[in-house]
Amino acid sequence: MSTKERLSVTVDAELLRFGNQLVDDGRAESLSAWVNTALRAALEREQKLRAMDEVIRAYEAEHGEITEADMIEAERAMQARAIHVRPR
Repeated sequence: MSTKERLSVTVDAELLRFGNQLVDDGRAESLSAWVNTALRAALEREQKLRAMDEVIRAYEAEHGEITEADMIEAERAMQARAIHVRPR
C-alpha cells in the first residue's frame, strides 16, 4: 500500500457534486477514494501516451518520419480489413 498525503485542491463544482453523488450512491467508498482513482487513471493514461511516443520515436529513428500519406494509407488498410456489423 502506498503512503497517502493530504492536499488541498480547487475543482470544478460540477465534478465535486458528481463525486459526492457517487459516494452517496455507494459507487465510491469516499470522495478521496474517487479522486485517487481518477488520478491513477490519468497517470496510467499519461504513462501509455509517453510509451507510445517512445515507440513512435524509435520507429521513426529506424524507418524515417511517419507522413500524412502513411497515416492515410494505414487507415485505408484498416478500413478494408474491418468487419462491419451494421450496413453502411
